Amino acid sequence: MLKNIKTQICWLAFCVFLKKMLFMRFIYLLSIVFLLNACGPTVDIDYDPQINFSQYNTYAFFPTIESGLNDLDEKRIIRVTDSLLQARGFQRSDTPQFLINFYANESISNSRNTIGIGVGGGGGNVGVGVSGGIPIGGRMVNQELTIDFIDVQNDDLVWQAVANDDYKERATPKQKEAYYAAVIEKMLKKYPPKN
Repeated sequence: MLKNIKTQICWLAFCVFLKKMLFMRFIYLLSIVFLLNACGPTVDIDYDPQINFSQYNTYAFFPTIESGLNDLDEKRIIRVTDSLLQARGFQRSDTPQFLINFYANESISNSRNTIGIGVGGGGGNVGVGVSGGIPIGGRMVNQELTIDFIDVQNDDLVWQAVANDDYKERATPKQKEAYYAAVIEKMLKKYPPKN
């Protein structure tokens, strides 16, 4: 009888332990999902709800794009946008149904990552401390990239996406290509809009 009670107590303790472990694992996974969701560009869109977006199959880029970016970044954006739209069945054309324009606003800021250093001492009932942060990681470029789709026939803006994200000021060409691919892919996921 006593042995049976000990077995039940051990089994109960094991079940409580298992529930705590599962709960902690759930919290851990939920934290990772929130962290990954917080990473990457934020994208906002606006569009004309009266437009039937299924009518658009062909596109071209605006003939005179004044993006505020250098020629290399403009070519990256055009190349990535071309690739993503063509993968979705759109065709670049000399007689397009919509034109694509894009422009960017950039600002440079110091990295928000720091290493903290602190010094402290005390004696008796008195304590003194001094601390400071040393920035690491270099400066960051905060970029707001806007892509516009303009109906050629009516010369009206029909869809717009605005993305905000950061990249390193001294990013390599490969890093910039990856940055624009991630940003533009997230923007174009919201086209056509769901009414």
